[in-house]
Amino acid sequence: MIPVAVIGGGPAGLMAAEVLSAAGIPVEVFDAMPSVGRKFLMAGKGGMNITHSEPPAPFLARYGTRAGVLAPPLGDFGAEALRDWIHGLGISTFVGSSGRVFPDGMKAAPLLRAWLHRLRGQGARFHARHRWLGWNPDGTLRFSTPGGELGVAAAATVLALGGGSWAKLGSDGAWVSTLRERGIPVAGLRPANCGFDAAAGGAGGRGWSDRFREQFAGQPLKSVTVWAAGRVAPGERRSGDVTITATGVEGGPVYALSAVLRDRIAAEGSATMQVDLLPGRSPEQVLREVAHPRGSRSLSSHLQSRLNLRGVKTALLRECLPPEVFASPVLLAAAIKALPLRLAAPRPLDEAISTAGGVEFAGLDDHLMLHALPGVFCAGEMLDWEAPTGGYLLTASFATGRWAGQGALAWLRRAGTTP
Repeated sequence: MIPVAVIGGGPAGLMAAEVLSAAGIPVEVFDAMPSVGRKFLMAGKGGMNITHSEPPAPFLARYGTRAGVLAPPLGDFGAEALRDWIHGLGISTFVGSSGRVFPDGMKAAPLLRAWLHRLRGQGARFHARHRWLGWNPDGTLRFSTPGGELGVAAAATVLALGGGSWAKLGSDGAWVSTLRERGIPVAGLRPANCGFDAAAGGAGGRGWSDRFREQFAGQPLKSVTVWAAGRVAPGERRSGDVTITATGVEGGPVYALSAVLRDRIAAEGSATMQVDLLPGRSPEQVLREVAHPRGSRSLSSHLQSRLNLRGVKTALLRECLPPEVFASPVLLAAAIKALPLRLAAPRPLDEAISTAGGVEFAGLDDHLMLHALPGVFCAGEMLDWEAPTGGYLLTASFATGRWAGQGALAWLRRAGTTP
């Protein structure tokens, strides 16, 4: 019997392995992919945003209704502790203009290499292409390997299997049914930090018109502000670039609203995201320019001349608004400042940056051990929480991995199985 099996070689699993191996516990790390950390490396492809520099209270609030249960792990290993840990690997960090924190070079690979070197030095062993299948009747862990099925007995197990997005990188959500069969409560996986399909024009259809899609798919709506329709506080508006896709919209501001938009679609069948196409102009300024006499000029030329509104932004107005709005300067000006874009569905789970849902905290003790399976701990994105992009996803994955590793270490010590 091995002391600990860590299943999943992402940030949560590797952090659990670090805690245990640093305490002298032999750790075996199993991963279904040919190498560990694949999603971690992909997340850093465009610049590894490791965490965020905002103060602890607003940082914790980013986790919404799960802030309370995540407070202990994040209190133990939050943003500052994570930065110190990275520095301990010999990699410096810096804070970008948005408050996001990056490792120097903005790449994930050097960090992962240094980390794996440390883990191997502490005695952790890695087993690639070992896909976890659940448990045998005798309680041993089942793995599918290139050499056939393998059974492994472990005194403690840390499951860090990820969510259900990016299946090609290992997070396929196949563990959901395995745990449910054991009576473990698992909330269904849903897309988070995702794009959406548009119901263009509010006419009940799905997606853009052929003409709009062919001309503008892939183009950005530059420097807009978006929010979910209804009464919103200023902090619930998001600004930046929104990308028009073949079926709808995506991009940072949309991802930040994805939880509320997704849940409204589930409850009501659709959701409306409002778009301020000219956030730098006041409603009064926009109305004054729209109402200015245009003479023989077309409306498009008039909007371009008076407001520099053109291209995809003008086309989006025509895509989403009924013809009568364009005959009323008051209605058109209001739409420019708050264009209602009705959304029909989130994009599929496998396209999402992350997932909501997972192992419910009601099924876990204070150190993330399953009540139904003593000695089995869960960590990372397979837990039932979600967060926006900006470093919050990775920070909580690291923190819950460390928390579960500490729980497993305490469990082994209580059982008297530590060296």
